[in-house]
Amino acid sequence: MIWEEFLSGQGAVIENGDTRGFAPHWQSTALQAGFVAPLTDLGLILVTGEDAGSFLHNQLSNDVEHLNATDVRRAAYCTPKGRMLASFLYWKNEQGIVLQLSRPLQAAVQKRLQMFVLRAKAKLMDSNSEQVVLGLGGSAAAGVLQNWFPQLPTTANTQVTNASGSLLRLPDAEQQARFQWITSPELAQQAWPTLSSQLQVVNTAAWRLTDIQAGIAIILPATQEQFVPQMVNFELIGGVNFKKGCYPGQEIVARSQYLGKLKRRMGLARIAAGQVLPGTEIFHSDDASQPCGMVVNAEEEQTGSSLALIEMKLSDQQEGKLHLGSATGTELALLPLPYEILDITQ
Repeated sequence: MIWEEFLSGQGAVIENGDTRGFAPHWQSTALQAGFVAPLTDLGLILVTGEDAGSFLHNQLSNDVEHLNATDVRRAAYCTPKGRMLASFLYWKNEQGIVLQLSRPLQAAVQKRLQMFVLRAKAKLMDSNSEQVVLGLGGSAAAGVLQNWFPQLPTTANTQVTNASGSLLRLPDAEQQARFQWITSPELAQQAWPTLSSQLQVVNTAAWRLTDIQAGIAIILPATQEQFVPQMVNFELIGGVNFKKGCYPGQEIVARSQYLGKLKRRMGLARIAAGQVLPGTEIFHSDDASQPCGMVVNAEEEQTGSSLALIEMKLSDQQEGKLHLGSATGTELALLPLPYEILDITQ
């Protein structure tokens, strides 16, 4: 791809869609002062046609039919048993509706969605060669972006669109604004000298860390079909609409919400270990024989220290000690999420 070839020329190393080779985010104050990261680990599906909205509305956990030109929303794509196959960020552009998901999942998820189009007037297309995604954040990001977007989206989960592409405002991380800029490879290359001179260029892992700080779960190959949306707090971040019509898994998702208190939730933890992998099991000190939870997402925040989103029983988050990988593994320290969980364990 033209964009990836360009990044390689700037010093990047791209392996399995993951961009490395730029400055590790913890070697500077980039995440607070201002950063830009090429998000080559994310895939884009463009859905066009007069039935695009109604088709997706019948497949996803959130409202798509009433999506307007400024909305940015999240949704789960579930199996009939309510387990998440993918987590989507989605919005409208001039061509149709764009679905963003973990790139390693895109081909299989797009193929599965295509199976259900049937007679609907909707077409799904891989949009990765026409569009690239940049993640920007920190105090300097907004000022730099005004070179291309004089009017910025001012609240989370909104967007503005102009000739430079789509600019999405996403939930803050550590009290700093975050943006995704979706644009053409050609414009991204033209903008790169300005971006890289005024912001710290960091690897894709930096953006994933800010998602973790914001308490936003991203479904990856290692965690497919592991979670009902509420288990990773998806309804708390606007990813589930309980008033919309049916979609795959809707009955299970609704039952989880309304029949008793939720027993499992996602929390935020710091782990004194590097390279913590999604899907790694978590053990509680009171029961060494079986895992009590699983790592949803994790990224290093410093050398040898990681932040992770972990899904587990609420009761096990209240007392005792948590360990990574085994009952004798590295201990986890739970941290507060940036949003409130109101569930009370029974």
